[in-house]
Amino acid sequence: MMDDTHTVDAPAAQLAASQRKRRQVVEAAARLFMAQGYGATSMEAIAREAGVSKATLYAYFPGKDALFAAIVGEACAREAEGRPCCPGADEVDLAGTLVSLGEGYLSFLFREEVLAIQRVVMAEGPRFPELGRAFFESGPRRMIDWLAGWFATLQERGALRAGDPELAAEQFLSLLRSTAFLRHMLRLPPAPDAAEVARIATAAADTFLRAWGSTAR
Repeated sequence: MMDDTHTVDAPAAQLAASQRKRRQVVEAAARLFMAQGYGATSMEAIAREAGVSKATLYAYFPGKDALFAAIVGEACAREAEGRPCCPGADEVDLAGTLVSLGEGYLSFLFREEVLAIQRVVMAEGPRFPELGRAFFESGPRRMIDWLAGWFATLQERGALRAGDPELAAEQFLSLLRSTAFLRHMLRLPPAPDAAEVARIATAAADTFLRAWGSTAR
């Protein structure tokens, strides 16, 4: 009888090899973007850094904006994996959940990898509109949409007052992006520590609930 093990395993092996190659490309692009900037990095240079052909590179990504979007999207996906669960208002203290969510979000923003991505966008976004678009849609937009969805559920249950849940999400995230974030973006010491992160997240949750809570606080 013919042994068909190889024919069964081949697709899985090919998929794994393809995923590894894609990972090589994304990591190579991230290194070059952070080291020499978005504008100065060509697709040819990325292919060389990744050790793949240009044809292979373009098979995965049609352009630099798609590559940058992948870098941002994957960083955000890793953040989402560690994001605290946000159950219904009847299951948990809302203020405490917002504080935990805020602490996780700030810890993500303060990571050097994430700061480096945002520095590239701030420096080169005006010259390359596709860069800012790729960053916003793959990063902030995803977080706003996720948070707005949760806030809408809380509004339906009466835990938050009625209003535009997307605006509520934008305002909560803006409260978290305090002077500490700007200072760290500019590499001004001292770096935010856990106590400062907790203080900012607690104040943001309190201010947000004073504006959006179902009852006055």
